This record gives sequence, C-alpha cells and structure tokens, in this order.
Amino acid sequence: MKQIEIDFDVYKMLMAMLETEEMTFSDVIRQLAKPPTPAPRQAVGKSFIADGVEFPHGTDFRMRHKGQWFTAKVSDGCLVRNGKGFSSVSKPACEITSTSVNGWKYWECRLPGHTDWQSIDTLRNRNGERR
Repeated sequence: MKQIEIDFDVYKMLMAMLETEEMTFSDVIRQLAKPPTPAPRQAVGKSFIADGVEFPHGTDFRMRHKGQWFTAKVSDGCLVRNGKGFSSVSKPACEITSTSVNGWKYWECRLPGHTDWQSIDTLRNRNGERR
C-alpha cells in the first residue's frame, strides 16, 4: 500500500475529525473527498409566463376572498385551479370573486423549493411592469 506524507497540522485536523475509535484516517479522507450533494432537481414541466413574469412548473398560488383561501398551481405552462388550466392570473381570480378583478392584486405565490409566499404583483413590478 502506498503511503502519503502529511504535516503535523493536517495530522491534528484529521485526529479531530475522528468520530469514533474505530474510525480510520482513510474514513475521514473518504468523507472529505465525497462529491457535494447535488442541488434538488427542479420539477419537470413548462413554466407559466404572465406579463413577462416566469413562474416555474410547480409554483403554488393562493388568494384570500371573503375569509376563504383559494389555491392554484403552475402545471405544464398554465395556472391550474380545480383541474382547469388558465392562461392568465386574472381569469381564475374573476371566477373566484364572480366579478372582474385584476388577479395581480389578489394572488400570492410560493416558488418551488421556497417556504415564503409573495405577492405576484411585487414580482411583476420587479420585472419593470407597471401597476
């Protein structure tokens, strides 16, 4: 077996990384040499694009109307609510409210891999669109 030389500082670091008495320096080096865990893969599917804002496949939408929460989700290029696909954010909001409304003012979204909800109007304004 081939041997490698290490300086005393590296030896101390390896010693400090031994988690059990049975663990060897080779075990420590194997742990250090492991490739990083890949980032979670994005959901496969087409994004929904509205007024120049891209919502990735799997983005959750919610809106509150008369004290009740309503939800939708981006799936393969459209906003889907109760199994029905929409090409805009306002059409499903109008169905929910039974009146003509600007969906940009009602919906919030949670992007895939995130935990926070944000107003979709805020995202539109970041992209340079007018209110």
